[in-house]
Amino acid sequence: MDEEFRIETDAIHAGQEPDEETGALMTPIYANSTYEQDGPGEDRGYEYSRTGNPTRTDLETNLAALEGGEFGRAFASGMGSINTVLNLLESGDHVVAGDDVYGGTHRIFTQVYEEYDLSFDFVDTTDHDAVRDALRPETELVWVETPTNPLMQVNDVSGLSALAHDYDALCVVDNTFATPYLQRPLELGADIVSHSLTKYLGGHSDVVGGALVTNDPDLDERIGFYQNSVGATPSPFDCFLVLRGTKTLPVRMDRHCHNARELAAWLDDHEAVADVYYPGLESHPQHELAAEQMDDFGGMLSFEFDGSLEQASTVVEETDVFTLAESLGGVESLIEQPAAMTHAAIPREERLAAGLTDGLIRVSVGIEHVDDMKRDLQAAFDAAQ
Repeated sequence: MDEEFRIETDAIHAGQEPDEETGALMTPIYANSTYEQDGPGEDRGYEYSRTGNPTRTDLETNLAALEGGEFGRAFASGMGSINTVLNLLESGDHVVAGDDVYGGTHRIFTQVYEEYDLSFDFVDTTDHDAVRDALRPETELVWVETPTNPLMQVNDVSGLSALAHDYDALCVVDNTFATPYLQRPLELGADIVSHSLTKYLGGHSDVVGGALVTNDPDLDERIGFYQNSVGATPSPFDCFLVLRGTKTLPVRMDRHCHNARELAAWLDDHEAVADVYYPGLESHPQHELAAEQMDDFGGMLSFEFDGSLEQASTVVEETDVFTLAESLGGVESLIEQPAAMTHAAIPREERLAAGLTDGLIRVSVGIEHVDDMKRDLQAAFDAAQ
């Protein structure tokens, strides 16, 4: 699509023209491993599906359009995309990252890439002085989540990008929680945007994938080299599923946000809840930044149940509308305890220092009726007390 459209239109049409030969409206699943060539080295745009596949091309074009970027690359998982960012670094390089990041991100940083002589500092990225103090001449990357997982802190992408660029470092933003419907980090100065397509962009808890989007052709070329060389590429069927998901992203996100706002307010007033972490609450320390940087506040929230660890565990085990499960961003509501599940790979002392307590409960607010969610949580609270 050559014209500029709003994101609701791009979600449905970008990268998805009807098939020229058949007129098929939906992008076909090109289940090919290889392609006929007109002569040795004379391919018609595709030669081998690890290198490129038409279904994947349509998805990558669609994702780039949603993020307002020029180049998109899809991967077999969100961790595959994060790994590819780290492939851009060299031995001796230094990374500054938030101290409240997804457990899998912390694990690949510390348990995989530290073995290759990369070094990592985890700091409070809402504190720009702390970030500035952590930056070194050898810093090549500042890794940002916003909102963060699971404490829902909001980071100033423009400010952090400027700090990174002062040291000629890349600023990479994991935009999984917000999605491009709510926040577009490239417009705020970020160099690369990372996604777990498994979450809101897929939206139905039936596909695993990842993506990187950038405006820099040199960065895209390097990302494409590692995408092909390492081979963490998604299947054509997985790409088809994500394309189906992106078509409904705007309407789903509107409902996720509506439900999360109502549920956060209800929890904030509940006597059984000690703290609620949701950027849509005016009490949230970065509420004004979130209102400026995001178009809405998202469908994720966390809260502290006012009781023992065992009581908090009972809460997550006694829900019916909320399913006790890892992951997020599907149409169904999910509930979990990060310390025992998604963030168990982070040493306990580091978790506690970052404010991630054993009793913290994270909620992915689905698109069911919010009154049913409230009744479900109330029944779980009653069972725990």
